[in-house]
Amino acid sequence: MVDHPADSPVNAGNADAAADRFHALLRSLRVWDCELPGIDTDPTHAPADPLPLFRQWLREAAEAGVPEPHTMTLATADAAGDPDVRTLMLHDADERGWHFASHRGSRKGRELAARPRAALGFYWAALGRQVRVRGRVTEAGPEESAADLHRRSTGALAAALVGHQSEVLASYADLERASEAAWDRAQREPTAPVPSWTLYVLRPDEVEFFQGDARRRHVRINYRREGGDGDRGDGVGVGGGEGWVRELLWP
Repeated sequence: MVDHPADSPVNAGNADAAADRFHALLRSLRVWDCELPGIDTDPTHAPADPLPLFRQWLREAAEAGVPEPHTMTLATADAAGDPDVRTLMLHDADERGWHFASHRGSRKGRELAARPRAALGFYWAALGRQVRVRGRVTEAGPEESAADLHRRSTGALAAALVGHQSEVLASYADLERASEAAWDRAQREPTAPVPSWTLYVLRPDEVEFFQGDARRRHVRINYRREGGDGDRGDGVGVGGGEGWVRELLWP
């Protein structure tokens, strides 16, 4: 077998061919290759606040067979303003806001402690829909955080008991040992305390509902809280309920 230098014409040709195949793959992929649901384009016909519509859309995504429709992306920023994003599960959505949880010492927990604002993103491809939420994040109390954890599965409790989230792992064997011990304890002690486990609540300033359209005439209904950090005034506003303004945005 002959090794070629990294900058040799042979390797350069292989890299170009790989790039061409990747670009061809991207161009071959299709978006929303299905019949999309309609949406009322008059924002005055939408609910007065975003929570009922979000619950309806998540339910319709579940009924359409979207896998894990409660999966969402969470975007945060650290003290220097550098952004970060990850995928996690929605735990609830109620009048207080959108709920999620993590260890207080995890990367997301440290970032939220430094900058307690975040954004959430939901995407349900089978319906061509997405929802974006952003606002201020607060911590629920220790009792509510513990109740949130102990409502979850044995596996979730075991993972929380392992801890060390976002820390450097010396070897996978260390994780295996810690995980086995955590599973054993979670099964023996289903209410085992995990003091670092924290339930977070994002109180939205802005919630946008996006309905895709095959001809790219997407419908974007935006809710923004009057007087909140999300106040913008760049759309055609109409009166909402309890401080919310509803408006259409250009696609």
